Amino acid sequence: MKIKTRLGIAFITITLVPMVLIYLAFSLLSRYQMKAFRDSYGLTEQVDLLSGNSMQVFNRLTQSSQRAIQEKIRTSPDSFADLTYLEAVNQDLKNKYACLIVRKGDRIIFSGIELADSELYQHLPDYDGRENTFMEGGIYLDGDTQHLIKQADFQYSDGSDGSVFIISSLDDFIPEVKSMFAEILFSSIMIILLAGVLLTGWVYKSLLAPLNKLQLATNEIKNGNLDFTLDVDMDNGDEISQLCQDFEEMRIRLKETTEEKVQYDKESKELISNISHDLKTPITAIKGYVEGILDGVASSPEKLDKYIRTIYNKANDMDRLIDELTFYSKIDTNKIPYTFSKINVARYFRDCVEEVGLELDSNNIELGYFNYVDEDVVVIADAEQMKRVVNNIISNSVKYLDKKKGIINIRIKDVGDFIQVGIEDNGRGIAAKDLPNIFDRFYRTDSSRNSSKGGSGIGLSIVRKIVEDHGGKIWATSKLGIGTEIHFVLRKYQEVIHDEEDLDH
Repeated sequence: MKIKTRLGIAFITITLVPMVLIYLAFSLLSRYQMKAFRDSYGLTEQVDLLSGNSMQVFNRLTQSSQRAIQEKIRTSPDSFADLTYLEAVNQDLKNKYACLIVRKGDRIIFSGIELADSELYQHLPDYDGRENTFMEGGIYLDGDTQHLIKQADFQYSDGSDGSVFIISSLDDFIPEVKSMFAEILFSSIMIILLAGVLLTGWVYKSLLAPLNKLQLATNEIKNGNLDFTLDVDMDNGDEISQLCQDFEEMRIRLKETTEEKVQYDKESKELISNISHDLKTPITAIKGYVEGILDGVASSPEKLDKYIRTIYNKANDMDRLIDELTFYSKIDTNKIPYTFSKINVARYFRDCVEEVGLELDSNNIELGYFNYVDEDVVVIADAEQMKRVVNNIISNSVKYLDKKKGIINIRIKDVGDFIQVGIEDNGRGIAAKDLPNIFDRFYRTDSSRNSSKGGSGIGLSIVRKIVEDHGGKIWATSKLGIGTEIHFVLRKYQEVIHDEEDLDH
């Protein structure tokens, strides 16, 4: 859910939802209180306690007392001279937030209220002769106070005029109304608090909690720790989930980059160690032979020639090592200078065999060449780099030849759209566990590194890089004690010929 949508929901939750809930609470409580009010005072008519028309409420409250008084006037008017009876009636009216005043002639003989002055008495309506009938709706205003006055006139048995007044103070709040207001206020506060708590919890869970976890994750990265997982639900589809997902992907990438850098540093140190070791061996030999010449050990022309040839071969070994190191730096930065051109397969590999054959003959290694492709087969390749591929594979085979008579065979085969080059030897072979790794940088099957083997450990990784950059692939098979075969394939070059009809279209 998008943050914009959540903000809209939050607005509705904090405004409309409380308003609706408060309205429902108000309606239910008011109905409950009105029913309780009618039941308490024996009312049959609907009473709206919140209408603001207090006259209606107080008028209906005293209606049952009115009827009782009217009945008493009809049956026993002299009862309104009995103080005991009048006290009982007044007490009943007090329970209905009213009081009783009885007048006989011009004299007040009973008053259920205590007034500092007789101002209310002076404003009581005069006797009008309507016997046993209450006059409805008389109002007296005393300063800020309003009174509802109901009057019933009658005659005592002695012929005196009598008036009964029911006085209700319209400014009093009925306890039920006060209770209802208190309950509505309490309900409103609780609804607002509940909505606020729920909204706060929802916002915290959906927004603040992921941000807090994100902050902890950034501190972990700041402290150099990348081995953790950001424990956040990233399937919500909102901006924060997307941010957390991007952050997690960044952490994974940083971790991979760090591991790659650690591995690169390790490989670089290993390369320096390998090169240092392998350079030291020919340098030591060169120094030894030069000192022999200087000391006159090479006393005959034959011995001198042998010393010089050895020095030359050792210098060539150093040159190859330096060349491999230079080429390795180009591989590492993806800046290998390729010059692709059409190469005739049969002619090219025949020249390669003639070039390396002389050196192998001097080392008592037999080189066999078998070409099974047509003379017109062509590939697109870099001639110099493909020569490096052949030389590196053959050099690697020479290092691990352990037979008295070494044999290396080169076979060129036609395999459909590709030509396959296989270089096999009768060396000591490679163990099955090592075979998948021989094209990795710095990988050595012989970890003891005896000096007779030499090499930087990157020769076959260079071979794989060049072959793959030519769109081919390379693999190896081997049997311990029998020998190793390394194969790679290159796609044939095929010209696309369009006939005239195709050209017209």
